[in-house]
Amino acid sequence: MDIDLIFKIAGTGIIIAVLNLVLKRAEREEQAMMTTLAGLIVVLLVIVDEIGDLFEKVKTVFGLW
Repeated sequence: MDIDLIFKIAGTGIIIAVLNLVLKRAEREEQAMMTTLAGLIVVLLVIVDEIGDLFEKVKTVFGLW
């Protein structure tokens, strides 16, 4: 796992936070909530992919498959 993963998650979080703030100031509460949910889904997909890679590495190390 590289430091790039942390930077991707942090960058996504910062961008989503700024978009959320701008949309709330423009009184677009629904779009702000949808943007936050979309950011959460993107981050979760990245993390799930990394966890899948981790399980594959564990399988090969212990010779499970």
